[in-house]
Amino acid sequence: MDLEEEIRSLQLDSAEESNGVVNPEDVKPEEVDKSAKIDEDPKQEVQPQLVQADEPKVKVKETPPVQDEKDDIEMKKRHVNVVFIGHVDAGKSTTGGQILFLSGQVDERTIQKYEKEAKDKSRESWYMAYIMDTNEEERAKGKTVEVGRAHFETEKTRFTILDAPGHKSYVPNMISGASQADIGVLVISARKGEFETGYEKGGQTREHVQLAKTLGVAKLIVVVNKMDEPTVQWSKERYDEIESKMIPFLKQSGYNVKKDVLFLPISGLNGANLQTRMDRSICPWWDGPCLFEALDSVELPTRDPQAAFRMPIIDKFKDMGTVVMGKVESGTVREGDSLLVMPNKDHVKVVAIFIDEDRVKRAGPGENLRIRLSGVEDEDILSGFVLSCVVLILKEGEPWCNESPIPAVTEFVAQLQILELLDNAIFTAGYKAILHIHSVVEECEIVDLLHQIDPKTRKPIKKKVLFVKSGAGVVCRVQVSNTICIETFSRFPQLGRFTLRTEVGKVTGL
Repeated sequence: MDLEEEIRSLQLDSAEESNGVVNPEDVKPEEVDKSAKIDEDPKQEVQPQLVQADEPKVKVKETPPVQDEKDDIEMKKRHVNVVFIGHVDAGKSTTGGQILFLSGQVDERTIQKYEKEAKDKSRESWYMAYIMDTNEEERAKGKTVEVGRAHFETEKTRFTILDAPGHKSYVPNMISGASQADIGVLVISARKGEFETGYEKGGQTREHVQLAKTLGVAKLIVVVNKMDEPTVQWSKERYDEIESKMIPFLKQSGYNVKKDVLFLPISGLNGANLQTRMDRSICPWWDGPCLFEALDSVELPTRDPQAAFRMPIIDKFKDMGTVVMGKVESGTVREGDSLLVMPNKDHVKVVAIFIDEDRVKRAGPGENLRIRLSGVEDEDILSGFVLSCVVLILKEGEPWCNESPIPAVTEFVAQLQILELLDNAIFTAGYKAILHIHSVVEECEIVDLLHQIDPKTRKPIKKKVLFVKSGAGVVCRVQVSNTICIETFSRFPQLGRFTLRTEVGKVTGL
């Protein structure tokens, strides 16, 4: 009988494993607690876990150790989003690819494969760019179209690289990348004629700098690339010439050059002055930092993890439920949280949170996340929607946010700085443009000019104004065709900055 009982118990054990029964200790008490606050069927909560059981069971068992390890990383290392901007063919993708190779994110065999592929297309110098430019259109043309995304680490920092397109046709994609960034790396080609093309009126060097400042990229590292090029050969005169032309323009664009901007020479193709400092035998006049050191040393403003939760959604897809992607601009999110998808006011529950490929229990401001949600279908979510905290009745000692959801509006008051109007046009009521604010892209119309800004005092002039021209500052009322989620600049700068492509501004009232 003892032998039969042992056999029966073994069979029961194996049946439990194969059926994927959820272990009671895997169910978090906080998830059960919070379900009462949302009008949801409790069966829906268990269902995703049962579906997950079809995946290898190891994944579920390994989640807690990954979480502990990730929490440890979060305490030790800060996370920074870096966008590479600049004129087309300046070497942004090549520099980004070289950084990934030097930091060990790409192996030698992959590099050899890309070298062969580039050689077959008679584009030998493009092979490093293939690391960032992954689709065939980009590789065939040698131009970035979508915003490439990759990750690397130094001893102090975890970085997400956002490789923005430089071609004028893809400026909306560049805006999408810059709106997620903390630091900008402006890549300038030192090759004779290339810097001048990017810098002259209509060049993307100028437009990218202005857009980056408007979209909240407060710190800028200006890398003078292609210094190893035969027409340059690490010439200090050429480097100084570029620096002397860029500094006045950077000041005009709103950057404090002494505090917020750093210049340094590099070669993206051969990796000079990227991970290690420049060899003095190659460039005897440079004794400054390399790019990795510069990125590590940039000081960023502190973000409040206790503030109201805000995450603009940049993309969504289906993967065992609805998954949304975005950067946390404010607050903290945890598994089991009850949130709102604005402006539709859909109540959702956070099922899982992912940073890169790691599943975590919580994430703070500045992190790029994938969040699996229950309570909403992916077709009900659009790019530009915002995942927001919801007003809750709190129990004593609970750390959850009790602030209002993000406002949803169709009209707002804004302060605009007009950089350049095309074809000497005037800016007046009835002016139509495309509005870019965080991940929102929406048609808009200026319905009223309220008053002009005095360029000396930066204060409003009381006299009523009917129109303004390039270079002017103005406070106006803006109307959009669909409801959008925004904040005032004074409350949430990240969600209150916008651009109309040729004009830039900030929200002052809702």
